[in-house]
Amino acid sequence: MKNVTSLFLRGGIVVASIFMAGAIAGSGVAQAQSAEAFYKGKRLTMIIPSGEGGGYDAYSRLLARNIDRNLPGQPRIVAQNMPGASGVRGTNWLYRVAQPDGTTMGSTYNTLLTEPLLGNKAADFDPTKFEWIGSIATQYNACMVWHTSDIKTIADATKREILVSTTGMSGNSAKTPLMVNMLLGTKFKVISGYSTTEMRLAVERKEVEGICGLSYDTYVAANPEWLQHKKIRFILQAGSKGIKELQGVPLLKDFVKDEKQKRALSLFSVRDEVGRPFLYPPKTPKYLVEAARKAFDATMKDPKFIVDAKRMKIDLDPMTGGEMEKAIKEAYAAPKDIVAIAAKLWPPAVPKKKKKK
Repeated sequence: MKNVTSLFLRGGIVVASIFMAGAIAGSGVAQAQSAEAFYKGKRLTMIIPSGEGGGYDAYSRLLARNIDRNLPGQPRIVAQNMPGASGVRGTNWLYRVAQPDGTTMGSTYNTLLTEPLLGNKAADFDPTKFEWIGSIATQYNACMVWHTSDIKTIADATKREILVSTTGMSGNSAKTPLMVNMLLGTKFKVISGYSTTEMRLAVERKEVEGICGLSYDTYVAANPEWLQHKKIRFILQAGSKGIKELQGVPLLKDFVKDEKQKRALSLFSVRDEVGRPFLYPPKTPKYLVEAARKAFDATMKDPKFIVDAKRMKIDLDPMTGGEMEKAIKEAYAAPKDIVAIAAKLWPPAVPKKKKKK
């Protein structure tokens, strides 16, 4: 009788397991069908928190014109620029205003991922609550000067004032030179108020001498001729890793001897790894988030997308939405003393505005 009972129980468990597996599979199919029903015939808006012509614009439009093929229902995606305060305006809007109904996705500046952690009150959002879709590539920043400058090395930048351009004070190209000033005694002077494209044109027009904190891949996508004709000279890498094309250009972290300062700098590495992030507003239905994540991952392997990226000279180094979510939560769990040091190294400041014409 005991054996019969045991067999009955085992049989019941097997049946239950099969039933549960079928239910889970059925749930996945139902969600896919539901996502397809939702997206079919819809128009999705891709919010780009920068002006036209920059790196974030290029990457966002690349995804916008390719991911629709892999989304259930193949909705039409329309890109919309929402520049302001180095991405803060658009990112705040995505967090506070955008309806979490799956019809709005967006990109954000990677530097903004740590702004709330470091006490920037203008960054009115919580990165741990966004629904992360994926990142196309890492983003490592560097400091450069125009080829006619007499500044040859980062040591030369400690000897006299060097004007560098930026859009607003929340971005890498504003705060990186100020951080380098604190750590290395350089004399970068930030000139803000330019548009995304103007900040690079300002270098070419010699209104400023260079840019410190813009990613190397932005120049590849937006100003390849500068690299081809050696119009700019890189003097420092500010990211957590060296860029393969910039061998011989020193890393900022290698100059830092204080261990806590080194740990504080490593806190910024989440921004480097989550270089070109895409998201849904908080509380977007999970089944739509999962559908978008799967579509993003499929797009990264899509032959048409890869050809499009190569045409734009964009190197792909994707990160999944799940990986992004984990990395951001780990950054926000950093020890308070390390966060405090990082906040001092990455402070708000009042820049010199560009002169009105």
